Order: sequence, then C-alpha cells, then structure tokens
Amino acid sequence: MEYVIWLDQISSDMISLVGGKGLHLGEMINLNLPVPAGFAITTKAFEKFLEANNIKNRIKELLQECDAENTQQLLDTSKAIKELIYSQDIPIPIKSEIVESYRQLSYSNQVISEAALKLISAGREMALIAVRSSATAEDLPTASFAGQQASFLNVKGTKDLIDAVKKCWASLFEPRAIFYRVKQGVAEASISVIIQRMVLSVEKSGVMFTTNPITGSDEIVIEATWGLGEMLVSGSIQPDRYRVSKDGNILEKSVGKKERRRIRDFATDRTIEVSVPRDLVNAQVLAEEEILRLVKYALKLENHYKRPQDIEFAIEKNKIYIVQTRPVTTEAKVEEVKITGKPILKGLGSSPGVATGKVKLISTIQDLTKIEEGDILVTKMTSPDMVVAMNKSVAIITDQGGATAHASIISRELGIPCIVGTQNATKTLTDGQVITVDAYHGVVYSGEVALSKPEEIVAHAAPIATGISTVTQVKVNLVFPENLDEIVPKTDGVGLLRIEHMITKSGIHPAMLIKDNRAEEYIKILIDGVKPIAEAFKPKPIWVRTLDARTDEFRNLEGGENEYEEDNPMLGWHGIRRSLDEPELLKAEFEAVKRMHEEGLTNVHIMLPFVVSVDEFRKSREIAKEINLPDTVKIGIMVETPAAALIIDDFCKEGIDFASIGSNDLTQGVLEADRNNAKISSLYSEFHPAVLKLMRHVIKTCNKYDIESSICGEAGSNAEMVKQLVRYGIRSVSTNIDAIDKIRRTVAETEREILKEFLHK
Repeated sequence: MEYVIWLDQISSDMISLVGGKGLHLGEMINLNLPVPAGFAITTKAFEKFLEANNIKNRIKELLQECDAENTQQLLDTSKAIKELIYSQDIPIPIKSEIVESYRQLSYSNQVISEAALKLISAGREMALIAVRSSATAEDLPTASFAGQQASFLNVKGTKDLIDAVKKCWASLFEPRAIFYRVKQGVAEASISVIIQRMVLSVEKSGVMFTTNPITGSDEIVIEATWGLGEMLVSGSIQPDRYRVSKDGNILEKSVGKKERRRIRDFATDRTIEVSVPRDLVNAQVLAEEEILRLVKYALKLENHYKRPQDIEFAIEKNKIYIVQTRPVTTEAKVEEVKITGKPILKGLGSSPGVATGKVKLISTIQDLTKIEEGDILVTKMTSPDMVVAMNKSVAIITDQGGATAHASIISRELGIPCIVGTQNATKTLTDGQVITVDAYHGVVYSGEVALSKPEEIVAHAAPIATGISTVTQVKVNLVFPENLDEIVPKTDGVGLLRIEHMITKSGIHPAMLIKDNRAEEYIKILIDGVKPIAEAFKPKPIWVRTLDARTDEFRNLEGGENEYEEDNPMLGWHGIRRSLDEPELLKAEFEAVKRMHEEGLTNVHIMLPFVVSVDEFRKSREIAKEINLPDTVKIGIMVETPAAALIIDDFCKEGIDFASIGSNDLTQGVLEADRNNAKISSLYSEFHPAVLKLMRHVIKTCNKYDIESSICGEAGSNAEMVKQLVRYGIRSVSTNIDAIDKIRRTVAETEREILKEFLHK
C-alpha cells in the first residue's frame, strides 16, 4: 500500500512518514509491550490530499499573513484553514486504502485475502477504533507538542472514520498548534493519522513519568482516574497520584476527588461523560499490583529510549495497554525560594516557580484576548486552546487538574509557574487582583509578598504493619477482585462488597433485565463478580451489600433512561426500600448467594442497606425463605440511618446476624448536612457528639446480644475514629484498601493501651 502502513511494520527511520506518535507505537510493539493493533495513514496521504485539492499554497499564504501573537488574528487564520480542509474530498486511492485497512483491522489480526475477508466479515460489525493525530513535529526529544492535535475515540463505520481523518488533518492548524510551532521554531510540519482498535471498556487510565516532573527526582510518578484518560489530561478532575521508586517501593499515594469520567456508552458506542459513582469518587483507582506492573513497563521504555518517558495507559479487566510514550521534554526546577505570609488559596504546585501579577479569569476561548504580558491566567480547567495565551502569562492557576494535566505539562515546558487542583480559584480570585504565586509549595498570596530562603523539610514515613494480630477484626471494603494475593493475608474478611460496579461493567440496568425476564443474566453478573473474591478469602466472611444505587447513578446504563426522577436521590428510592418495591431484584441477588453456597462458598453473606424499620428486615427474610436461601447464609443490616441506630435493640431481637455502621449516610442523616455540598462541608463530621453517641449505642447494644458490630463507611479508615470505636467495643472495622496497614496498627496499639489500663487499675 502507498498511503497506509501497519504499526508492526514501522521502523525507527519512519518519523517523517508516521510522525512521533506512530513511530513510538511501532517501536513499542517491537518491544513486545501490550499495544492495541492498528495502522498509520502516512504523511504521504496528507500531502497528496493537499496537492490533489490544490490548497497547499493557499494555506502557506494564510500562515505567512498571520501574526501568532495577535490572538484574534490567530483564531481567524485557524478557522479559515480548517474550513478549507473540511470542504475538500479525499482522493479515491487514499480513501480506498483507508477503508480496506479498516476492514482488515475489524475482522482479522493480520492482512488476509479479499475472499477470506468477505467470509470472516459476514454478519459482523466494523470495529470500534481510536483515530489519533501523529504530527511530524510531535513527541520530539526537545518538545512534546502535547495536546496540539486532535484525537477521536469510539469511532465506528467508514463514514465516521473518514470524517475523523479530515478533522485530524485540520487539527494541524488549530490556533494552539500554529502558535506552539512558531514558539518552538518549527517552520513546517506534516501529519499522519493513527488508527487503533479501541480498548472496549476502559475501566481506568492514566499517565506516568519515569522522572518526577515537578521535583526532578529519579522516581516514577503515576496519575490515574476512572474511565478514559481525557478527563485526566484535560485537567478536569483531581486524579490519584502515586510516587514509586525504581526498585518498586510505593513511596506515596494521594487519592484524588474524581467526580466525572468519560466512558463508552454501550447503547450508542459513543464516548459520554457521566458522574462517577459516589463510592468511587474518593476511592483509590489503581491496585498495588497494577502500579508495579506499570512500573515494569515504564522502566523498559526508559531503558529503550535512554531518557525519561511520559507514558499513557489504559486498563480493561486487569489488562494494561500502553497507548502512547513520548520523551519528557522539561527539566524540573529545584526549590530556590520560600515565601512567608498567609496563603489565600492552596493547590498542587505542578510547575515550579514564583510569580506576581494581575489575575485574569478565563471562562471561554473568547476571554483569551484579555490576557496581556505579565498576567496570571486563572481558569476552572485548561484546554490546549489556551496555549495561545499561556506564553503571555507569568503563572497559571486552575480549579481542577493534576501534575499530568495539559496545563501542567505545557507550563513546565514554557517555564511558567503553575498551580492546579485549587478547587475554587475562579471563585476566590477576582479580575485585576494582584497576587503572588508560589508554585514550589502550591500556595497563592494576596498582593506582592517578600521572598526568603527555604528551610529543608524532612518527611518520615511510618513503617508498614505486618503480621500484627488483633482481637478486633480488620476487614476491607472491596469493589472488584483486584490485588487479592496481597489483601487477603492482611485482612479478616470483606466488611463491604459493593455490587453496583459489577452492574455498571455490564452496561445494563438490572431493573431492565428483570422486566425483560432476564433474571438469569443478572444472577450471572453477580456470581461472576463475587465468586473470585469469595474463593480468595474462603473461609473468611464476605458481606455482600444488596443493590443500593441512587436513581441518578444508573441513568447511563441501557434501560437507565427509565429511572424515576427525584429531587433528592440521596434520601430517596434506594437501598432496601427499592428492593422491597421490586422484589424480583432482591430474589435474584439472594439466588446468586444461594448458588454460591451450594458450590461450597459458605463464607458469602448478605447485608441490607438503608433500613429504617424492623419490618423491612422481616420482609427481606420472607423473600429469602421463598427462594429457600440456606441457613448458612447470614443476613445483617447496615446502620446508616438514625432510625436504624435508635431501634437497634429491636433489630437484634428480630434476629439480625450482624450490623455494620455506614458512617457516611449516618452522619449526613444525624446532622442534616448534605455530604456532597461543599458549602456546608464544615458541618459534616463523624466526630460530632450526636454521631458518636449513636455509634456507641449500636456497638453496646449488639454486644449485649452477642451480635457482631462493624463499620464500613469512610470513618473506618480514620485512625482517630477507629481508636474510639475499639474503646466502645466494636467487633470489627472494615477499611479502604490503602488504609489496611494503618488501621491494623491503630487497632493493635489501642487494644494494647486498653490492656495496660486494665492491668494498672
């Protein structure tokens, strides 16, 4: 073929043909790294397209007439060139090669004959693909050109593919790309387009550096989020951040607040943006085993290229895919100054430096014309379009984003101090306000403040708890069967196993399955999700929480469009109240547990959420009897409403097998404080005397009836709270994965203190 080359055929001398991204993908395949299959539409195709339509000279003229420093002129020039490209047809020989290669990619992993292709493709749909730009002046050793050209995910069908290819070509002339090439002294550039099979159900993704991009330390930094990586790179969420030494020791874990994610819509095959389920917003994205596998891939790439790398990855069903690598093109600055004063704003310093200037708030691309030399650009989240104004700014501040967001990468390249993830910079700061930015420490001061020499700060890490025995059981909150080899030996079971994420992975609302007489599918989803965990932990107990999805959380699933509309879903139709209104759902969940017990997995038990009355527990037990749920199955409740806490004595008399405090909802209900409302976040505290009093009451009452009490809310990962609960006499605590060692150590120390106090009485 003249205009297409398969990725596994790319050699190290082909950068002018396939661009920086294409070159690196080909090299990674030859290194036997897990790279999705695909092909490159070469720069020859783009050049032929320009030549056949006689538009190359006109584009040159428009670029020569444009002053890149004049923002409005730059925007107008870009628009004119892109419209020129959109309006032209792709020559038939080029289009034919693209379509033929797409068919090969859809139906086979290798190039085959037309006859064989027709036979294989009969009745099958074309593959979902990613269409990504690969400019020749991209991913170079001296400049990354990050985010300058377009990419399109979940593309399907020849028409959409051809449209996406033209958009990629046109993106060579985005305002940001034109401006960036001028600043980097690149006179001309061409563009290739990479076509790859989509990783069909990206559960998590991220970026990693083989050198710390902020401090320059010789360590690996990984940032990760739920869903596709667009949210992370754009800076629209606060990702998780992991620092790992090159010998595999995890030095630091920082879990971000990830409220939105981009995922594939199984109904339309399009990429959509949805809310992250509430129990994943502050949950750790990567299991430690995944972190260590990523580190191995990172070191292999750094060793191959003999220089630090900036690597993108995606994870589906525990399989890691490397989708891009490029050289790290910036050197981190060492800390040189320290500012004294009272900060008015804090965030993550992602590009070191100090600057003083006037604030310019940017809401849309039209606002970029406000930026003048010496201003500080403040925005909710940056996009590559803002590069046009970034070079004029002396500093950048954003509400959202992390160290690997686009703003962070470009700020480091341009040497601009940058603070990301402040959450409310656009509300705290005002247009024209003079501020000082200290991006070494991630703080902002009002006005111009004095500088002084820094003091050295030494951090001491606590040792990891290993082999510590406790009377109070330490369990874990789980979602998926990941990293179990490490978790199982350190814990006494699973105190909360959520099924909601098993359901979202299926893409179908369980209510729709029940309505369509497909209960068996729902049962299979649950067994497939729970069984591996139960087998790994056996004989340690697994408490499976029945369905507890708010009506606004499953709308993106097939059938979710029929969800009931509620003004306040958090206090609405969910938990046991919904399960009893739709008893076939609860029957299916009970049936899944029953079948696992019949297979010998008698460690799986049931926990009913959001109960407020003994009658709800009684009705649930009647449904269990209807399907002949074995007596070996224990049924307990979550105490997450004030009602359940206050009448816990009645529940114990009725025969619950265990009670687990859901501290998040219990605190919300006691204090009447919406835990998602930042405006009243200061009111929300599990340490409020009223909340503690109810927790103590639940624990003491359960102990009176010899019923296991536990906790599985966020408070179970708080060492200070756990100390209090152990003193109340709680039987077990269930904690988040990243807090297991800390909580076990805390439990052991508290039990030792109680024993000493008893002996000295």
